[in-house]
Amino acid sequence: MKWNIAVLPGDGVGTEVMAEGKKALQAVGKKYGQEFQFQTGIVGGAAIDSCGVALPADVVPMCKRSHAVLFGAVGGPKWDNPSAQVRPEQAILGLRKGLNLYANLRPVQVYPVLANATSLKPEVIRGVDIMVVRELTGGLYFGRPQRRWTSARGRQAVDTLRYSEKEIERVLHTGFELARMRSKKLASVDKANILESSRLWREMAAEIATEYPDVQVEHILVDTAAMRLVRAPTSFDVIVTENMFGDILTDEASVLGGSMGMMASASLGGSASALGPSRRRVRRLGMYEPIHGTAPDIAGQNKANPIGMIRSVALMLRYSLGLYKEADAVETAVRSVLEAGYRTADIAGVGERSIGTREMGDRIAASLS
Repeated sequence: MKWNIAVLPGDGVGTEVMAEGKKALQAVGKKYGQEFQFQTGIVGGAAIDSCGVALPADVVPMCKRSHAVLFGAVGGPKWDNPSAQVRPEQAILGLRKGLNLYANLRPVQVYPVLANATSLKPEVIRGVDIMVVRELTGGLYFGRPQRRWTSARGRQAVDTLRYSEKEIERVLHTGFELARMRSKKLASVDKANILESSRLWREMAAEIATEYPDVQVEHILVDTAAMRLVRAPTSFDVIVTENMFGDILTDEASVLGGSMGMMASASLGGSASALGPSRRRVRRLGMYEPIHGTAPDIAGQNKANPIGMIRSVALMLRYSLGLYKEADAVETAVRSVLEAGYRTADIAGVGERSIGTREMGDRIAASLS
């Protein structure tokens, strides 16, 4: 079959890891008889330089015409002015809102061969396999008013944390559906002892739990969840939480896997019931990206780890295209290359030889073919 993929490389190492993601996708397509056509758009700092906005008007329509979207990363020192009216990050926020991608899935897995790549003890992280579901289009990042001003008392700023019942309900259903497909255990993370929005979140989580009597639900305060992620990460299976909490917790969780460069993500819209192998025929538009940023300190040096991007390709094959065999093949190729001893600099141990971005992509593509 022929698949149309929107490609948005962005800035910095986003362009480098995107090239390796496409390389892996073409290799798995050749192996299984799938054809992938790419349409490229500019976003972020590159778009600001080219046309004055972070998200050009033609990008969202292009993405909507595609089967799925691959995204690199946006930003960098060149555009890092807090007072600027146009910022690269407006691209990613605009895409999430414009494509109604409300559920961000971030798998956290520890490869046994990388048990020593983390600062935590190997016995603490052994067997970690967590799926974090982050609400993506509400909360502080989108609430209004959001502004800054100066008064007689000096500089002031306000951000608004707002959630509606519908926004909470749909992402909680996604978490419960995923828990049903895994070990039937769900941790709902909030700050219900302080925040009114979190009290609504917890109330709704308890109500929706009655629809999933087979799922064990635990309500956890976000500070407790942060502590448990590094002390007892294997106690988690599926975590569902609001936007900012999910952003922070998954950056923390990247330490478990050895590097942020290893972490993939899937941003999904549509119905939560469209998840899983039994819904192969249901198309669910999604945007797939590594969770890392543009890494300006190593951009253009062939040093970035492309595995987060390549694992995001696997998520795309699974959740948007329903190509489960192909997704498994990509994940197996990544694991095989790591087990063969190949490492990029961020996951190489003391005395271990490292290879570059392109070389890692070549190894994984060769393993696929």
